[in-house]
Amino acid sequence: MKKAKLSLLCSAMGLVFAGAANAASLKDTDVDFGGYIKADIMFSDYSNGAPDSGDLSRQFYVPGTIYGKEGNGKQVVDFQARETRFNFKTTTDLEGHKLSSFIELDFMTHTDGNERVSNSYSPRIRHAYVSYDNWTVGQTWTTFQNPAALPENLDFVGAADGTPFVRQAQLRYTTGNFQFAVENPETTVSPYQTGGRITSGNGVMPDFVARYNLKTEGGASYSFAGIVRQLNLETKVGTTEVDSSTFGYGLSAAGIIPLGKDDLRFTVTYGDGLGRYMALNYINAGVLDADGDIETISTFGGFVSYRHWWNEQWRSSITFSAMEADNDVGLTGSGVNKDATSGYINLLYSPSKPLTFGVEYMYAQNTKENGDDGELSRIMFSAKYVL
Repeated sequence: MKKAKLSLLCSAMGLVFAGAANAASLKDTDVDFGGYIKADIMFSDYSNGAPDSGDLSRQFYVPGTIYGKEGNGKQVVDFQARETRFNFKTTTDLEGHKLSSFIELDFMTHTDGNERVSNSYSPRIRHAYVSYDNWTVGQTWTTFQNPAALPENLDFVGAADGTPFVRQAQLRYTTGNFQFAVENPETTVSPYQTGGRITSGNGVMPDFVARYNLKTEGGASYSFAGIVRQLNLETKVGTTEVDSSTFGYGLSAAGIIPLGKDDLRFTVTYGDGLGRYMALNYINAGVLDADGDIETISTFGGFVSYRHWWNEQWRSSITFSAMEADNDVGLTGSGVNKDATSGYINLLYSPSKPLTFGVEYMYAQNTKENGDDGELSRIMFSAKYVL
């Protein structure tokens, strides 16, 4: 980018994301542009018939979306470049205070385009936040999650059933190894004995999260996080007026352990009323009883991934991921999700640092309380260029 253009972009980004900076300080603002281009080819086999083209499961593995559609063929192929993303970061020195901003977009999850002609999909916000010294405000990874511990898989999430995975608006304070945050609340509960999902934004209490990050002299890194949240529902279900609230909590530990050049990555999470924080909301946080009161649902899950470097250019990861819910079938009914497992093995080749080609095989199985299940086998080829 030409120097004049970079100066103009720097000023624009500073005004948008660093409104507190005055004109004199903009000359001290650094602007970085990043992201990557990624193209995927996926050959998928669904045990019960493939979801329709454009369905979320055709973009990446989402627990609960692979039960299939009766009457559709089982084998499908999808080409996409939707994971491609771009971001801008600014950093400004304000008389000894550090002001920074970050915004990132990609093209995943939307169903507003199609594969018939142009494959046009809308961009979506992944991250949009501002940091001032120890404070961060805006949308980014929940403090309850450690995204650095995610495995190096070609699938978009890579261990969806065994990891917390949420991005949302929050206010976070970091001091030393500790992080404290208040984050956006959202409650998902199952109706009494009928399955399904009721989503509620009622209530005024945010989700409270605390996390401790630790690095050892040997190069290992760990995180320990806890969350306390209020589940609140005020609505009408059928002819019943529901006004109920209760509390849920969760605990999560994650880490990256170097093993020579190789590494072992893991996350383990337990919660009661954790709901949407785990496995892409495969399980709801609670269920309504006969009186319209919320009863929490316990969940447990985790993943482990081992990455081996064959040499400077070739590497492989093998990953196993799983989660399980403790449903009270007398309240939820038998048609709700019970457990989910997935496994991955890949081979990645980087002829130069920013360029990676890879192939990955994944297998996933989801099961409901009534014994119904769905299976997905997928071979994925990817090419990725980091900007």
